[in-house]
Amino acid sequence: MPHPAIKSLSIIVLLLIFSSTTLVSAQTNTTAFSITGTLRDEQKAPVPFANVVLFQQSDSVQVTGAVSDEAGKFSIKAKPGNYFIRVSVLSYADKKIPRVVVANQDVSLGTVSMKSSAEQLDEVVIKGQKSQMEMQLDKRVFNIAQDLSNIGGNAAEILDNVPSVAVDVEGNVSLRGSQNVRILIDGKPSGLAGISSPDALRQLQGNLIERIEVITNPSSRYEAEGEVGIINIVLKKNVNQGVNGSFTLNAGHPANYGGSFDLNYRKNKINLFAGYAVNYRATPGRGSSFQQFWGTTELGLDTTFSYAEINKRTRGGISHNVRFGMDYYLNDLNIITGSVLYRRSDGRNSGRYQFDDFDGNGNLFQTVLRREEEREPENNIELSLGYRKEFAQKGRSLTADFKWIETDETELADYEEQRPEALIIQRASNTEDERNVIFQLDYVHPFGAKGKWEAGLRSGNRRLQNDFLAEQQNEDGNFEVYSGLDNNLIYMENIHAAYLMAGNKFGKFSLQAGLRGELSDITTQLPEENITNNRLYFNLFPSAHLSYEINKNRSVQLSYSYRLSRPGFRDLLPFSGFGNTRSLMVGNPMLNPEYTHSMEGGYLLNWENGSILSSAYYRHRTGVIQRISIVDSVGFRRMYPINLSTQDAFGLEFNVSYTLQNWWRLNGNLNIFRSITNGEYEGQSLYADTYTWNSRVTSKMTFFKQYDFQAGINYRAPRNIPQGRELSTYSVDLGLTRDVLKGKGTLTLSVRDLLNTRKRRTIIDEPDQYSNSVFQWNARQLLLTFNYRLNRNKENKNRNNQENSENGPDDGDF
Repeated sequence: MPHPAIKSLSIIVLLLIFSSTTLVSAQTNTTAFSITGTLRDEQKAPVPFANVVLFQQSDSVQVTGAVSDEAGKFSIKAKPGNYFIRVSVLSYADKKIPRVVVANQDVSLGTVSMKSSAEQLDEVVIKGQKSQMEMQLDKRVFNIAQDLSNIGGNAAEILDNVPSVAVDVEGNVSLRGSQNVRILIDGKPSGLAGISSPDALRQLQGNLIERIEVITNPSSRYEAEGEVGIINIVLKKNVNQGVNGSFTLNAGHPANYGGSFDLNYRKNKINLFAGYAVNYRATPGRGSSFQQFWGTTELGLDTTFSYAEINKRTRGGISHNVRFGMDYYLNDLNIITGSVLYRRSDGRNSGRYQFDDFDGNGNLFQTVLRREEEREPENNIELSLGYRKEFAQKGRSLTADFKWIETDETELADYEEQRPEALIIQRASNTEDERNVIFQLDYVHPFGAKGKWEAGLRSGNRRLQNDFLAEQQNEDGNFEVYSGLDNNLIYMENIHAAYLMAGNKFGKFSLQAGLRGELSDITTQLPEENITNNRLYFNLFPSAHLSYEINKNRSVQLSYSYRLSRPGFRDLLPFSGFGNTRSLMVGNPMLNPEYTHSMEGGYLLNWENGSILSSAYYRHRTGVIQRISIVDSVGFRRMYPINLSTQDAFGLEFNVSYTLQNWWRLNGNLNIFRSITNGEYEGQSLYADTYTWNSRVTSKMTFFKQYDFQAGINYRAPRNIPQGRELSTYSVDLGLTRDVLKGKGTLTLSVRDLLNTRKRRTIIDEPDQYSNSVFQWNARQLLLTFNYRLNRNKENKNRNNQENSENGPDDGDF
């Protein structure tokens, strides 16, 4: 029998071939003519990069459009008929050209005069200063290019600068304090987002990213996966006519060298796009800890034991990201998009651990040194095919998407442990192979003046296999399997979903509600232990969004969603690492999903010089997955995930943007929340009640009309966890930028973590163990970046990328 994904792909290809053949045949019967013109301002200078849109005269339906080139010229193809044209561009008043009649010849409009608008120019200044965050009905959009500390960084570093989002030293992403967040690329799962490895985000260069979308209460349109919501990373893609693009080079200390480009070529019905990024890094990390364990054996012998650890690690290597694709416009209403994305990384990691062991009286009795050298090659390839059909009725659309993801990663490590009595040689291999096949169909149908309903189907097949083996060299020089560290895990996941949702605007009220059904068929196998765990369950996930526009400057939003979080792949692995044998991160193949009810209310206030968005939220979770620390018989720790009972989280969040002067603006975020976790494990209470907060404040100034300077402060307050406490952390980031080469290039100098304080500090205090640890991955980073834009200015690039992204159906207001 053929694979289900192959059958789905065959059906899609046949549909696309049929549609394209029919549509192309239909359009050959009518000749299209050109409508041309040249845009000039009041000083007779050309007006480039303006949006020129053609509408039908009879019903004002949008037909097609174009963008003026650097000389202000534009050209639009149109069939015979009666039309009007609307021209819009930053800093100019909109221009309407009525009564454009196309008969049996090309139409020349000659010179079209554009007038500067002082009122609109003021509006542009305010919007530009607030453009780091934009509000939509069910998400917040962060245009990351406006944040100087993001330039030259990778995806993990960029996410760490987004309000409400944090990335820990291991690369795990959390939103509003929870790591149960779904990360997507262009609205879909991707190996670039770290489906099975959080380190993947460090290998995705920020120069390929256009914007970040944070969806704290997703509608039924999205997958139900993710307790606190979805983070969508939108990659760059441009559809301007002709050739345009950007090129970036960066160099930094500690070792951080790279370059990238993204290019776009648009002519008539074809739009070609491509991007490439290469980066070499050697990121140092260091930490220390003190561990103490005490108790007695069955014979009454004292087992009190403690040790101090000092570790130094380096994580790095070279990575390549390649992306290319094509849009083919069958006509003005039908488009086919195909793209290929490939990533290759060759990681080189090393570590040195020193353990000073103390007896029950606190006397040092031995020192152990452990060294690690690891190679980590990885390949990721993604094939995407999409079809989008627009209808004559504005806002009505049908999209079909197919995606194939293949990932293979191998971790090969050699260990040398020097003890007083012997030299121990060990090695470990960890192979991860993953395949994802996704098909999605979405339909949007407007009704009335402001309403629309949507429906969709989605089917996803995912298979992962992880083979872990640790060995130790014996006296004869041969390697033998290390006891208990030979595991093979197979994870198979089939998720089938359908959704229906509708929304409308009633005066000042906007309402959107939906229902999603998901059938989950998940199997976890441990062949060597003959263990199979199969889960088959069906769930309904409702969502609702309500907004009320008090006036043009004030609005209120309410939302609700029901979601689930399936265990992550790393949480299921029995073993995935062997670097520090005294503190192993292990998984639990028997984990169950957790479920979340999420409610949120928001108030948005805009005024002449700024805006503030205040939100209150509540989440109730069941089956909460929490890592706990287990002490084995030797006195070493294992970090082990289990399903606790419940968790309730209450929070207040504030996002503020304020313009002090034309040259100085401030952005701030404050998230205050309380989290109550209640559960037990093997008779041990794991209750935690914490009040905590985190904040980020950014100040951006323009000096001498040439230099932009930015300073940002991040702070994460201490918080209680089920077995102890995480201490506070803070950091300061700086950036300075200047445009060069007549505005076509930009130089940026940035410093991340100026004071070298971004460290994770944790205390575990239990009846049988005590731990105090400090660790830092990303030390202070100095980075110099040069960006050159080809036929693309900054404002135009941002606007067009946002309007033409490929992340699924339109999410605009009703």
